[in-house]
Amino acid sequence: MAYNALKGIQDILPPDIHVWQRIESVAREIFQRYGFQEIRVPIIESTDVFIRSIGETTDIVEKEMYTFQDKAGRSITMRPEGTAPAVRCYVEHHLYNLPVPQKFFYSGPMFRYERPQKGRFRQFYQIGVEAFGVSQPSIDVEVIAMLKNLLEGIGLKEVKFELNSIGCEKCRPDYKNALLKFFESKLSDFCPDCQRRYNTNPLRILDCKVERCIELRKGAPAVAEHLCGDCREHFTGLVSRLDLMKIAYTLNPNLVRGLDYYTRTTFEVTTEHLGAQKAVAAGGRYDRLVEEFGGPSTPAIGFAIGMERIATLLQAQNSELRTPQPKVFIATLGKEAEIEGFKIAEDLRARGFWVEPNYAGASLKSQLRKADRIGAEIAFIIGENELKAGKIQWKNLKKGGQGEVEIKDIPAILTDDIQTSNP
Repeated sequence: MAYNALKGIQDILPPDIHVWQRIESVAREIFQRYGFQEIRVPIIESTDVFIRSIGETTDIVEKEMYTFQDKAGRSITMRPEGTAPAVRCYVEHHLYNLPVPQKFFYSGPMFRYERPQKGRFRQFYQIGVEAFGVSQPSIDVEVIAMLKNLLEGIGLKEVKFELNSIGCEKCRPDYKNALLKFFESKLSDFCPDCQRRYNTNPLRILDCKVERCIELRKGAPAVAEHLCGDCREHFTGLVSRLDLMKIAYTLNPNLVRGLDYYTRTTFEVTTEHLGAQKAVAAGGRYDRLVEEFGGPSTPAIGFAIGMERIATLLQAQNSELRTPQPKVFIATLGKEAEIEGFKIAEDLRARGFWVEPNYAGASLKSQLRKADRIGAEIAFIIGENELKAGKIQWKNLKKGGQGEVEIKDIPAILTDDIQTSNP
């Protein structure tokens, strides 16, 4: 019987995994510059963690969560996003008692039951960051600048930052009422989901991707017209700082995000190269969520990037992310040469080189063909005569050139003489 991965779940294999590792490596390096430290939170949480934070009437909670009962009868959910577990962790461990800001990053799989399509899987991977304790727009700018540096650092091109403010608990009711009045006369023409959202969270109608709904909401009141004084001042401070730092952005009055915990700043990084799934990263403020989890009033902001979408874009743009290849392949002829080859391989590995030895008897031609196929840079050749002389033949498979070197001198000259062609 043949077994296959479940629908919407994929294996990540070489050479693709090397692109992922490069993204993760650059992310760690850049996050460290900004003082973000890694945390690792569980894949499963109490279902209440997500209902309370994401919102009971959101599509994620209503349709997409993988939820089950454990043997003790508790409702358990496989995490659909990373912010709620990070906030639970922050409150549970009383991290609010530490000096602010507390800044963290995490990475790993998330789970949502959605229709699989390009850039969207049921098990998908994210890298996310969360910063707790700063209410000033300076932290918003820092987080956005860090995201920009990350995307540029991995070589991602042709992306656009979209920005909006969705207000706070003070000004949100007036804006919701304005939307209700605007949509009321045309409600029957909206899709069933938007008709339901009208009664639960009319802001989410602005996030609908159905073409008919996009047309119907044209001319809807802009949230900027309903911001309270504090929210307007915060957003003005944000955009003025972005302008000062020459970080390009586009104001998008329909950008509300699909999670209920957002307040004030929301942003997305979008591309036109992924079809319907435009967003490759997104985030915003959630200034009330820590308090709702039982902690003190704590402003916070974060973002998450979709690994599958970022990797797809990099590969499509012919990024300079190079697949790692062996430095050395050791071809051997005879049992004694094979043993010597393994000794040399272990010595070079201990010195930091990627070495592939010959594992089974094969002709020299076959072994050199394999060395070329796996992309090795240097081939060493050891036979009976070389063993007697204490020497080894080398061949540069990338630049051409070949020669002979004493076995004891291999480590000393590996990065010099045998990397250059013979004159």
